[in-house]
Amino acid sequence: MSNLRKNSCQVFSCSVFTVRCDKYFIAKTNDIHNFFIIEPTNWVNTIAITDNQEVILVKQYRYGIEKITLEIPGGMIDKEELPEIAAQRELLEETGYKAKSWQLIGITDPNPAIQNNKCYIFLATGLEFTTDPKLDNTEEIEVVTVALNKIPEMIQQGKITHSLVITAFYYYNLLKEK
Repeated sequence: MSNLRKNSCQVFSCSVFTVRCDKYFIAKTNDIHNFFIIEPTNWVNTIAITDNQEVILVKQYRYGIEKITLEIPGGMIDKEELPEIAAQRELLEETGYKAKSWQLIGITDPNPAIQNNKCYIFLATGLEFTTDPKLDNTEEIEVVTVALNKIPEMIQQGKITHSLVITAFYYYNLLKEK
């Protein structure tokens, strides 16, 4: 592919992402086209499994779809924070749990057509409930536990619809197949 970026400029900024406009010369059309790229921070998601083979899930309202979703704990990686530290922080803040064992099981590009960030997926085991969740001002989260073997059925039934959560469980299944 012989497309060439000519220039780039930021067109919007807020607390959770910026948007830039890249001008590319497209050889196929011999034209310059604008591409808008959303630049969120990188993210983490954690599949947290208890000793009883239950998954810690969170129910929370998602403003984009105006619905309550069922997800795994996760969130944004703070500036200069390592992904594993962010995953530990998010698990504790959202659920009150700490884990003895952490394993990075996958890294994905959430939406490479229009975003430039990564989502790091962790498996956390050896869980211990240590404190009440410490939520952000805009978060309302209910912590629930579900038997691990019920997750595929919940995805098929549309009870879990968040694509990054489904991707995380795909990575988990790949790990278990080894």
